[in-house]
Amino acid sequence: MVRIHTLNIEPPVVNASCAWASDYEQLRDLYDSPYTGATITRTATFNGFSEDASNTVALAQSSISSINSYGYSPHPLSKYLDWIYTILTTPMLDGSPPTKPMIISITASTPTVLAEMVENIQTLRKKLRASYSASVMGDFPPSSSGGAGRSSPFASSSTHAPATFFPGVDPATLVAIELNTSCPNIKDAPPPSYNFQFLLPYLDVLSSAFYADPTLTIGLKLPPYLYQTRFTEAIRYLHTYTREVRSASFVKGSGSRHHHGTHPPEHVMRSLNPFAYLACTNTLGNCLLFAEDTVPSPFSGALDSEETPPDDDMDTDQPAFLPPHQHQSSHRHPSPFRPSPSPPSPTASSSSTPPPHPPSPSFAPSPFALPTPLGGLGGEALHALALGNVYSFARLLAVHPDAAMRRIRIVGVGGVTSAAAAARMRQAGASVVACATLLGREGVRAFEIVAGHAEP
Repeated sequence: MVRIHTLNIEPPVVNASCAWASDYEQLRDLYDSPYTGATITRTATFNGFSEDASNTVALAQSSISSINSYGYSPHPLSKYLDWIYTILTTPMLDGSPPTKPMIISITASTPTVLAEMVENIQTLRKKLRASYSASVMGDFPPSSSGGAGRSSPFASSSTHAPATFFPGVDPATLVAIELNTSCPNIKDAPPPSYNFQFLLPYLDVLSSAFYADPTLTIGLKLPPYLYQTRFTEAIRYLHTYTREVRSASFVKGSGSRHHHGTHPPEHVMRSLNPFAYLACTNTLGNCLLFAEDTVPSPFSGALDSEETPPDDDMDTDQPAFLPPHQHQSSHRHPSPFRPSPSPPSPTASSSSTPPPHPPSPSFAPSPFALPTPLGGLGGEALHALALGNVYSFARLLAVHPDAAMRRIRIVGVGGVTSAAAAARMRQAGASVVACATLLGREGVRAFEIVAGHAEP
């Protein structure tokens, strides 16, 4: 078992935030798998991200690699909060209470929006805690069937729905946040993690939330870095968030270890850092594969049919991390700028010569794997770079003079396509490994493969 702040992850294998963790059914399958130790949602925005036919994925023929042009989830954060409440208040397949963590991946275009999203997640955690208290007091009838309500995402949304919890486990500590600062597929919005100064206002929001409630577990999903100064820069900025706090204010359940039921004197200080883990790494942007070298994902059809663009009147997010001086104060994002049409030319309107016909559109099939055609590269093709990122961060954290920094864990992502690849990640310094490309190719069976219990 691996402990990351309040999260107990056993086995230490999770899904990476990706398109195959988009809806309730997918999350339910991931959560039910005995081969996953936690479940991470697809990255949510406040109102949902507008998708179209250009957002898709293709798998390489010659290796377990992928290229995708996806942005964020079309489902708003509120949907994920409802689904997670249902999952964490519904018995497992064997009838036991759920104890597996749920990590909510989020992103936002401004710190103001991020703060509202974090507040909503905290409201969910309080709701789970209240439901736990009610179940302990007997306000909820015990659940008798492990399969009851599992097929419906709204099974536990009713005020009087039965809730099942493991005795002594605070269900609020099962919910964590992962800030995705590294998607390479958002037009005109490079991942802000490549310039940590742009990221600081968002980290300020998360830091404030953590120190207001130290039971909150927070992770950061980072892009693939290509040279050493990026690693040292990230560590330097993260270290600025460490604080010295009194032991009495360090909440039980967030990683403290006291023997024989004793507690240290209140004057003893302990260093804390809000960021419990780094997920290394997201896909590598600006990559190109040709259609002849790829095959469709066997699970992409369900994604394409389910993730239709929202209605035109839906206020959707198109997150673009802005420099601090460009932040907007509202989550109501303006429509993309559209230039006004040019006024008709006086000479053109008076001419008797008709305008030329526009050229006929070409219907020749694209030679590229993606409509965009550039996208984010993942899977085995990214594995060596991901290993290097994991190794670099793990090495810097292990020798850091700040004990709080040394407690930050690494989730290794990128080319975890076999038990051997998972072992390489752990050898490089990852405490937990995660996969996405293999999940898109094999479905939830991917985690049996990573565990060494099935062949690809």
